[in-house]
Order: sequence, then structure tokens, then C-alpha cells
Amino acid sequence: MIPELRKAGVIGSMDDHFARVLARLVPQTCDEVLGAAALVSHVAESGHVCLALADHAGQAIRDAEGHPMGQRWPRLDAWTAVLAQSDLVTTIDHATPGRAPTPRPLVLDSQGRLYLYRFWLYEQRLARGLLARLEAAPPDLDAPLLRDGLLRLFGPPLGGPPLDGSSPGGPPLDGSSPGGPLLGDSSPGAPGDGQRLAAVLALTRRLCVITGGPGTGKTSTVVKILALLLEQARARDQGLGAPRRPLDLTLLAPTGKAAARLSASIQEARSRLDCAPDLRDAIPDKAMTIHRRLGTRRSSSSPFWHDARNPIPTDAVVVDEASMVDLALMSHLVAAVPPDARLILMGDREQLASVAPGSVLADICNAGDTPGYSRALVDDLSRDTGDRPPVARKPPAGPGIWDSIVHLTHSFRFDAHSGIGVLARALSAGDAEAALAVLEDDRHPDVRRVDTGTAASRDALVDTAVAEYRPFATAGTPAERLEALSRFRVLGAHRTGPSGVELMNVAITEGLRRAGLVTPDGRWYPGRPILITANSYPLGLFNGDVGVLLPTPEGTLRAHFVDPDGQTRTFAPARLPAHETVFAMTVHKSQGSEFDDVVLLLPDRPSRVLTRELLYTAATRARRSVTIHGAPDILREAIRTRAARASGLRDLVWGPA
Repeated sequence: MIPELRKAGVIGSMDDHFARVLARLVPQTCDEVLGAAALVSHVAESGHVCLALADHAGQAIRDAEGHPMGQRWPRLDAWTAVLAQSDLVTTIDHATPGRAPTPRPLVLDSQGRLYLYRFWLYEQRLARGLLARLEAAPPDLDAPLLRDGLLRLFGPPLGGPPLDGSSPGGPPLDGSSPGGPLLGDSSPGAPGDGQRLAAVLALTRRLCVITGGPGTGKTSTVVKILALLLEQARARDQGLGAPRRPLDLTLLAPTGKAAARLSASIQEARSRLDCAPDLRDAIPDKAMTIHRRLGTRRSSSSPFWHDARNPIPTDAVVVDEASMVDLALMSHLVAAVPPDARLILMGDREQLASVAPGSVLADICNAGDTPGYSRALVDDLSRDTGDRPPVARKPPAGPGIWDSIVHLTHSFRFDAHSGIGVLARALSAGDAEAALAVLEDDRHPDVRRVDTGTAASRDALVDTAVAEYRPFATAGTPAERLEALSRFRVLGAHRTGPSGVELMNVAITEGLRRAGLVTPDGRWYPGRPILITANSYPLGLFNGDVGVLLPTPEGTLRAHFVDPDGQTRTFAPARLPAHETVFAMTVHKSQGSEFDDVVLLLPDRPSRVLTRELLYTAATRARRSVTIHGAPDILREAIRTRAARASGLRDLVWGPA
């Protein structure tokens, strides 16, 4: 069976190799088990944590082109039975996180999910770490000081409707609102209500998840949270009559680019903060990558220096762009955060998930399907801070992860008439017709759609890129070049193929050459913008960093990078880690970045990577305008397709659906 699957492109060479290794470990293993093993290996390449057997059981096996091969995957009951009897498979109950069983290559849970052992272990460890934070005793707080700080920084307490729903007016009680499910949703009340609630939860709990689109105030909220934490620490020290070690606050992001953006955002928000100058100065403004803070190790059974046995010495960890963090990395990070420290995750749950397996933020947020807050939480907050957050008509029976999540919906960047804002909401809701309507509406000049598929349309796109990149190509200093480069970007769904960013980079480079703006002579040439695609800790260059090749006054070509503090660093091109030209980049690579204007190029035929999450991520990279090059039917199909990833994390932290 395996050779036929490999020949037809159903599985890849690594999947074939994996199945053959298992066949040598346990001779006489049947095709049903080896086929499942190859398939679970294969789906991991698409970001799935596990193989949902029910999605394939009884279905026709199709080749890489989608044509039936004349064979079917086994029926679900027969498939699970033969897997459960295999010496290569451990069977477990997935209802609650459990300890690791005797290691075997594959793990089959009671819900019909088949895992590679390491991914099952990551998922279990992460779930245990999150649930432990929910069950931990609440932090000690000076309640009067907290109330005063919340009032000063966020305004008056939230006055949600009573739990019995008897109060007329106010937000809906059924968990619905124009902005989505009512879970700390700021749209029904004052614009800052959700931000205040996020601060309340972050101060009173060990775990807080703050989600929301661009411009909803996630970073400014976190800066105020850090100020409140510092105020609490100072009051504690004064009460003890002796100074203690300074409060250690850690800012993290998944990539170097995202860390730089977080640092810049923190610096800006900190400067506008209403608090004592010494506290303002104590708020950290330097973020680093998660990998760097954990400390990578080589030739060791553990990939990081910091883990559960050697935790990060910190009192609070803030993680920005949490949607980009994959299952394995988040599992390692949560394990390395001390049990008594606060963990604050920030991100946009509607964005694309990580490139590696997992959709951690979406799973934690239950994909946005939220029941409201528990009665116990509302009672506690009413007593401690005076806040009564909105609850659904049938709130959860008791505390749970739903009590740690706030979704911010009020955009301070895009008003109700902004085309980008209207488009983002339509994409998030999966409303294809509404999205197409706003793209064709002259009342929203900041968003538009352009037909593709002709040489003329491709030439027009290149001409637009050349015009937009002219300021970059003619700027003087490296800092001025990179600032000009950040104003515009061409994004693509694919790396390769006719609509891929590799060919688009070639076309834009040629257009700039014809315009006399660059002279691409060889791999490295003056004016080439580059994107780092691999971390280099010795050089201090990280995945997502953007630089430009320019000659020094002596004529030597160097790669220039500008740090958030404005300092320029230069490197010989030959020393750079893996990198690529970045006139155009994939939507995945654009996460953590923002541009004034964005052009999105879609392929001419449907693709498995075209989803509403990809379109939403691309559109929300723009501050000023979005132009989508794509046919209406392609857009409709993408908007109706969700980027669902098979995973058991949601069930572990929320309970069975």
C-alpha cells in the first residue's frame, strides 16, 4: 500500500520512510496501520497536530491531483480496532490530560485521533500547564490600590447586567453581539470596557488571554497592566519595610520582527502612560524572541535551558503574536514559566496559525465560540474590583479557561466607515458576499479588487510595485531605505508557482532594473531588500528581520539592519543566515508586520492554503489601503474555507464539545 500512496503523491518521501521504519520495528504490521502512520506523518506538514480518522475513514483515496485511486481508507470502527491492537500504538482516554504512557510511535485517543507520540506529549504538557494556572491560588493584591489604579488608567468599573438578566437594556444576554460572541467584547459598551476587563483578569489570575484585531489596543492595555503590577509590587515592598528584588517582567514574541514591533509599541504606549515617572521607567521596553529567552541547547535531551526544572526567573511573561506560536514551542514556554508567575498571551485569534503544527491560540479561545463568564468569576470581581462583566443567559456552571479570555473588538485604528475595517469583519464572519461588496464599493476607496489572469494585469501589478518602491530605491541612509520599504508590500498566498512570491520578486526586480533603480548583478547587489528566514543567535539576526544591501563609503557591499532604537548594524552578506529577497513575501511571513499599503496576489485556481484566515491576515497587515488581485470565485471559495487544524487541545482545556 505504501509504495502506491507514495507514487500517487498521497504521502511524501519522509512519510514513506517513517512507515518503512515502523515496518522494520514490528514486522508483519498490516497495511491499515502503516497507511495511518504515513498519513499522520503527512498531515503534520499541513499543520495538523493529529490525524482525525473520521475525516478519512471510508473515503476514497485520492492522488495528488484529487483523482480517485480505486481504493478506500478503512471504515472507522475497523480502522480504530486494528490500530488499537497494534504494538506500534498506545491507546489512551483523551478526556483529561494524563501522564505519558509507555512510549510508542503512535498514540490513539478515545475520540479517534491518531498522534505521533511527540505531538501527543506536547499537547498533554501544554494542557496540564494551562489548567494548573487556572487552578492556582489567586495572587495577593492590595484591593484598594488596584481599584484606584484601574479607575485612573481605564475608567469606572464595568457595570454588566445582573446574572439573572433582569436589567433592561445593556448588552445582549445570549452571548451575541454585532462584533461576535460576548466574551469581554468591548463593542456593546464603552470602547475601553474590554481593556479594563483584560487588566482586571490579568491582575487577579495567573493566566490571561487578550485577543483582538489590529488597533484594538492590546499593547496599550498590556502596558497599563505592567504599570499596575509594578504599583502592587511597590506597595508590597513598602508594607514589608524593606526593598525586595525588582519585579521581573518579560516581553516575548515568536520572531525577531515581532519582537522589534512589540518593543517599539511598548515604548510609544509607555510614554503616554498616566503613572508615577519611576514606575513608567521601570516598565521594560525590550522584547526578545521566545527561543532566545528559553535559551537553545545543542547535544542535549532538552532543546532549551529553561524548562519546568529550571524555570525562567520572572514574575510575569507577556507573549505577543501568540497566534504564530506552534504547539511544541508553546508547550516548552508554558513549562518554563514559574507556577507563581503571570502568563499573558496576546494575539489575534482570527489570524493564520503557526507554520509548524498547532493552532494554539484558536484552540485556547475555542475558535471564538464562547459561553460567557462564570457566576463565580463575576461575583469575585464584583467584590474585589467593582466590575461585573457581561455574561450569557446560561453562563458556565463553574470556573474554567473561559474566565481568562478577553476579546477586544473596538478598533481605535479603523472607524465604522473604514473599508479595511468593514472588510476585516466580513472576512472574520466568513461573509463572502459582504466582502466582495465592500471591495467593489466606491465609498470605500481604501479597499478594492482587481481581476487577474492576464499579462496586462500582471504588468500593472509590477508597475504599481515599481512606483511604490521608488522611494525605497532612491532613499539615502539605510534607515531611510528601510523606513520607505516598510510602507508597501506585495503579499502572496504561495511561495512557488505562477502566482508565487518567488516569481513576483523576480518580476519586480526586473521592473526596477528597467526603471534604472537597481542593477541586479549576481546574488548580492546594492538595493536588494532581504528577509532573514532563520535565527542566528551569534549574529543577533532572527527570522523575520528585514535589511538592505548597500555599499559602505569605501565601496564594500554590506547588509544593513536597523534596531528599534535606531542603531544600524552591518554584516558581510556571506555571513548572513538563510535569507531571501522581500519585494514580495508570503502572507505567512508577513505576520507580525504592518505596512501602509498592501497588494495581495491570489492564484487563478483554488488552493488548500486559500482560507478566510489567510485573507484576513493579509488585509489586516495594512494601515491605509488593501488591493486584492483575484477573481471573485476564488475569493468566495477562500472566504468560505476555514483553516481548521486537527487537534485535541481545545477538548483538553474546554472539555468535550
